[in-house]
Amino acid sequence: MDTNTTSTYEILSTRIFNVPRPRLFHTWSDPSQLQRWWGPNGFTNTFNEFNFTEGGTWEFVMHGPDSANYNNESRFISIKENEEIIFDHISNPKFQVVATFTDEDGGTRLTFRMLFDSEEIYNYVKPVAVSANEENFDRLEAVLFKTGI
Repeated sequence: MDTNTTSTYEILSTRIFNVPRPRLFHTWSDPSQLQRWWGPNGFTNTFNEFNFTEGGTWEFVMHGPDSANYNNESRFISIKENEEIIFDHISNPKFQVVATFTDEDGGTRLTFRMLFDSEEIYNYVKPVAVSANEENFDRLEAVLFKTGI
């Protein structure tokens, strides 16, 4: 998937966090931090593998508040320290995530793009993902505030 163009099938979420870029990036690159906030409200995670390198695998189970388990597998495509993380979600539903970190207003803007190859998958994911991404950002903000990491 070409990340330099805007996909017709894109979900875009963005927020400014009141922390420096290295601090925000660390919450994505450190599995002990990422595990604490990844996913919408009520979800917890069990990470089976987290190889934060280009070509590395991230395998985990999201445990839903309804006791359902959701297996996830992703592969890191590109990692630019404190700037950008690109990964392919290779389990269903398939999509690519481009997370960029930029300085703004004394903090860091996180731009989170979910890119889909097909209208069908996009339409399937969008009704849940838009609000889930905001909940995910809320959880990330709470971890940053609580831990002072």
